[in-house]
Parts: sequence; C-alpha cells; structure tokens
Amino acid sequence: MSDTHAQAARLAFVRAEVIPPAPPPIAEAGLVKWLRENLFSSIGNTILTLVSLWAIWWVLSATLPWVFNGVWNANSLQECREILDGATGACWAVIRERWEQLLFGVTYPSNGYWRPTLAFVLLFVALAPVLFPKAPRTMLPFTAVYPFLAYFLIWGGAIWVPLMAAGGFVVGYLVFQRLVTQSFAMGFFGAIGAALVFWWLSGFVTPTLTALAPITLEAVPSRDMGGFMLNLILGTVCVSLSLPIGIALALGRQSSMPIIKWICVIFIEFIRGVPLITLLFVANVVLGYFLPPESSFDLILRVIIMITMFASAYIAEVVRGGLAALPKGQYEAAAALGLDYPQAMRLIILPQALKISIPGIVNVAVGLFKDTTLVSVIAMFDLVGMIRGPILASTAWNGVYWELFGFAAALFFVVCYGISQYSQWLERQLQTDRR
Repeated sequence: MSDTHAQAARLAFVRAEVIPPAPPPIAEAGLVKWLRENLFSSIGNTILTLVSLWAIWWVLSATLPWVFNGVWNANSLQECREILDGATGACWAVIRERWEQLLFGVTYPSNGYWRPTLAFVLLFVALAPVLFPKAPRTMLPFTAVYPFLAYFLIWGGAIWVPLMAAGGFVVGYLVFQRLVTQSFAMGFFGAIGAALVFWWLSGFVTPTLTALAPITLEAVPSRDMGGFMLNLILGTVCVSLSLPIGIALALGRQSSMPIIKWICVIFIEFIRGVPLITLLFVANVVLGYFLPPESSFDLILRVIIMITMFASAYIAEVVRGGLAALPKGQYEAAAALGLDYPQAMRLIILPQALKISIPGIVNVAVGLFKDTTLVSVIAMFDLVGMIRGPILASTAWNGVYWELFGFAAALFFVVCYGISQYSQWLERQLQTDRR
C-alpha cells in the first residue's frame, strides 16, 4: 500500500476544473481581422485601399474647409467675399436668405407655407398602410381621402370642389361593384361613365354649395407653384398613377385579344422611343392646338399626363419581365383551382410578379423623380428652375453656383436614398429571392 501512495505522489497534478479558453490572436479578432480580410487581404487589395484612402483624403481636405468655413450672414455674394477676405469658404447665406423660394417658389403666398408643409406631413400618414404591411388597416380610409385633402390644402379654393370629385369616385366604385359581376369591361366602363356624369352634374351643384357653406382657403393657381414643392407634387402624383397604368399595360401586352395587345405594344414602344423632354414640349406647346379655342388646360395637369405616360411605359416593361419570370406552373395552378383571370392575377400571379419587379420599379421611380427637374425647360420654376431663373438672375447672388446646386443635390439625395432604402427593406420583408 505504501508503494501505491508513493507512486501516486510522483504523478503530475490533475486539475479539478476546466482551463478557461484563451483569447484569440489579435490578427484573428475584432477590427484587425476585419481590416485584414476586407482591405488588406492581398497585395492588390492593399494598393487599392491605399489609393482609395488617399483619394478620400484629397477630396475631404479640399471640401471640408470650404464647407465649414462658409458664411451664413450676408446679403450678397460681394458681401460674402468681403467677409471671407480671400479665405476659402462657401457662401451659405444664399440658402439662408432664399430657402423659402427654393422650397415653395417665388409667388406662392408666404402666409400659406403651412399648407403644403401639412400636406407633405400627412403624405407619410396616408402612405403608411400602403407601404408597411404591419400598419393598421384602419388608416386606409384616410389614404383614400388624402388626395382630395392634399388638393384642397395646396391649391385652396372651395372645399366642395374636392368633395364633389371624391363623390364621383365613390359613385363610380359603387357602379363598378354592381356591374362587375356581369362583366369586368361593363363594370369598368360603367364606372367611368357614372363618374363623368357625376362630375358634369357637380358643376351645377358646387357653386350653390359654396354659396351656402363658404368653406374656402385662399386659391393658388398652378402657375404660382414652384420650388422643391413642385418636384414633390409631380414625383408623388406621377409615380402613384404610373404604377397601376403600367401594370395594366403589361397585362394588356400579354392579352390574347389582338386589338388590346397591339394598342399596348404601340403605346409602350412609342413612348419608350421618345425622350421625356420632347413629351414635355408637346404638353407645353402642341397640346394646346388640339383644344377648343379659348379653353384652358392646366399646365401642371398636362405635365402630369405626359410624365405619367412616360413612366408607365417603362414600368409596364418591368412588370412584364416579372410576369415572364414566373414559371408556367403558376398559371396552371391558378386554372386548376378554378380561378378566373381577374382572380388568378390578383391572388397568385401579380403578387409574385410584383415582388420580383420591386428593384426595377424603384429604379423607374427614382429616375422619374429626378427627371421632374426637366420641367424647368418649359418655364416651370421647380427647384432647378428657381436656381437658374430668379435667384441667379438677381444681381445680389449672380455667380453663386456650387452652394445652390449642392443644396438641390442634397434634397434629391435624401428623397432618392430614402426610396432605395425602403425598397431594400421591403425586399427583405417579402423574401424576394427565389429559393
């Protein structure tokens, strides 16, 4: 027994607990690992990283002093230069003095700036149940009312005008619901006819209602719209209208009816083959020759029609690509379930095709919003038109370019970047990958 104890005493000590794990090497964890794997993983990547860092440093070293050394309190470009006294710096005073004109235009009433601002804020409330699946469905009635409310806030006038327009849509919808069970075409054209009749009758009723209950805001004609507000109006309205029209054109192009198919094909190919600026000149000049003498057709309405036509043709091709990407078995499955064409499209085909088409639709929407600046060539004072026209034409700020166009670029970047980020979020929510 004594020999056994002596042998055990000579054995190495055995731990009663587990040794804690050692930290990883510095090169295999944290920031060092990220830098080594992403920026300095090879000689070529190291050279590109160093060159990129030098380019970033060169741009920032030349830009940041100009930005942060800018002058905010001055009444003219000459006064800015006197304050800078040869130093590098921007003349941000033009933004401080002319921001109202950049956002709302020159002739929009200054005491009514709250109206388009309120309409812009309410726009997010109206879009919430449409853009976000988890938003409460109880907000959809406000979404339906918002276009008429926004018109009343921005254009003003009697409240009965947008109310009667809303009543026309309600009448058309009720007629459509009544006749669609017999035929979709009968319901569609019946709804349009009922809405037009109601609109014609409203012309006799509206003056009487206005006299009995004069609920009005100061009327603002369309020629007084300007600034970034005009870009937002055109972008929001045209994108909202071009999406359903583009879907209808895409479905019409795949129709088995030759007349419908070729009308859609000719429309899409013609519009896609014509520059947008040409359509804007048509809206501004040529369209007036087709109207009766002494008739007035609002310029903003004409521009909205042309831009909507232009965007809907491109969206139609995007949606058609999404429809073509679906396997034939989806159509056969819809037929096997006994669904007719409208039900199959609404419940099975279009939801999948639109999910596939999200990147293309967003690309068209972003491009369309930026293309609204082309209205400046037909004497509409949008944001770019305000910069090129009244502001740079003034003797006080003639020569200020980088500050004004940088401000315009920042506004457009915020909107377009927000649209892009929303589309990426929506793709993740809907899991658009075909796994």
